[in-house]
Amino acid sequence: MSTADESGQTAAGSADVASDSGSSTTTEAARPIALPMRPGPARFFVLLAVFICASCGMVYELALVALGSYLLGDTIVQASIVLAVMVFAMGVGSLATKRLTGFAAVSFALIEAALGIIGGLSVILLYLAFAFADVYTVAMVALAFVIGALIGAEIPLLMELVQRIRAQKASSAVADLFAADYVGGLIGGLAFPFLLLPLLGLPRGALAVGMTNALVGILIVLWLFRSELSRAAQLMLAALLVLILGGLTVVWVYTDDIEVTTRQRLYRDPIVYSQRSGYQEIVLTEAKRAGDTRLFLNGDLQFASADEYRYHESLVHPLLDGPRRNVLVLGGGDGLAVREILKYPDVESVTLVDLDPAVLELAKTSEHFTAFNDDSLDDPRVRTIAADAFTWLREAKHSAYDAVIADLPDPDDVATSKLYSIEFYGLIRQVMSPEARLVVQAGSPYFAPEAYWGIGEAVAEAGLSTTPYHVDVPSFGDWGYFLADLDGDGPEVSVPDDAPDGLKFATAEVFAASTTFPPDRDRASVGKVEASTLLHPRVLDQERGAWVGY
Repeated sequence: MSTADESGQTAAGSADVASDSGSSTTTEAARPIALPMRPGPARFFVLLAVFICASCGMVYELALVALGSYLLGDTIVQASIVLAVMVFAMGVGSLATKRLTGFAAVSFALIEAALGIIGGLSVILLYLAFAFADVYTVAMVALAFVIGALIGAEIPLLMELVQRIRAQKASSAVADLFAADYVGGLIGGLAFPFLLLPLLGLPRGALAVGMTNALVGILIVLWLFRSELSRAAQLMLAALLVLILGGLTVVWVYTDDIEVTTRQRLYRDPIVYSQRSGYQEIVLTEAKRAGDTRLFLNGDLQFASADEYRYHESLVHPLLDGPRRNVLVLGGGDGLAVREILKYPDVESVTLVDLDPAVLELAKTSEHFTAFNDDSLDDPRVRTIAADAFTWLREAKHSAYDAVIADLPDPDDVATSKLYSIEFYGLIRQVMSPEARLVVQAGSPYFAPEAYWGIGEAVAEAGLSTTPYHVDVPSFGDWGYFLADLDGDGPEVSVPDDAPDGLKFATAEVFAASTTFPPDRDRASVGKVEASTLLHPRVLDQERGAWVGY
């Protein structure tokens, strides 16, 4: 193989390039450059830069997907859009750089500078677009395209620079570059969930990667390829690097203020508490004049203290008009359903399984929760478990429960859709005693009729007899449930004879009316609707078609 001599100088024109078998052909050599070190180490540092820049590119990609899933909830759609647009844009960017190879060094530095700025600010820019302009999807597609195009422009320029350091067979150079690129993508993909998110969070994680991207991209050019640059170009790149690092540092310092101000735009009432747990964004708002405290998880309303009693009395008391010695609650980490259960002195034990330990801790310690749940989670009869309900039902050894409550988040993403599948209700059935009953919160039969009746189909196909009913909860709208048992035509929706005094909503008359649905929202109104399964999460499509126009 023809290589540069130890000083880094090569002859201009053509170079003899040996094949892997030892034969040689003649090909056009890239224009040689003067190096500050031997070609071998120089080439190593270029490949190291490829590795680091590839890691940064992967983080930008994952950050866009993660933010979309946080804000919009549909991980599959967000990932599909981002991946498709970025891969397409990479091809466009690669083609666009064909005319820049004559200025490969400075072009590469400027591209990495642009990636550092745009990628570093991508999360904050998208969050602002979501909160202030309501153009999130358009902004996400635009950013994905620009970042993808810049990433695609890297490899052709790096290929040119590597060949100038030491000419080699094209296939070998491509193999080296892509090996560094793919391994860098692996490291970036692993660093994002296990290092950047836990330590820095999404906005600052993107900023840190942007700084790294700009720093490595510009320094490698200023150091190894300075002979390619005029004095003015060197000063320009150095000044640009300082401006980028300084600008991103300023944004870093004010990230919390930006996030708080932007987040408040998303909520009607003042935010009194916010936390990004390992699973979700937890936000509490409080309208003091109205006396209304609200809990939001990933932007979805979980309860409003002004009317949550309507929801929880309707969820719990019809269920407990039957066996209730041992009660299982899936979800309901706020402790409000448990509050209603504990009003019955003959309840001996309550097992609460909720995904997020941060919510359980708040429900036990925060006055914003304990003021409404009556310290229910500190009752000696209550055992709390931080676990995924599906996994817990599948893997743990369980007792036979007399009553089961499925008080779970709405099925608007892949993670929650499995909690409304035939398989999930089959797992619940396995832990129910022969006389046990189940109640499922099933969303709105008015705003999401297909999703509501589809959930009922899933419960029924798991082998339970169901009774649908719905009530009015002003903060939610018309809200529906399914009461189910293992035998008969479905249990009666009623208030227990020994119901506690002081219920503000649940009465025999209310529940007698709750099983009547108007013709435009009854089971027949939606026609054929299929139950959701793990492999066919139909509830997602049913939920996407809901709430249109409201």
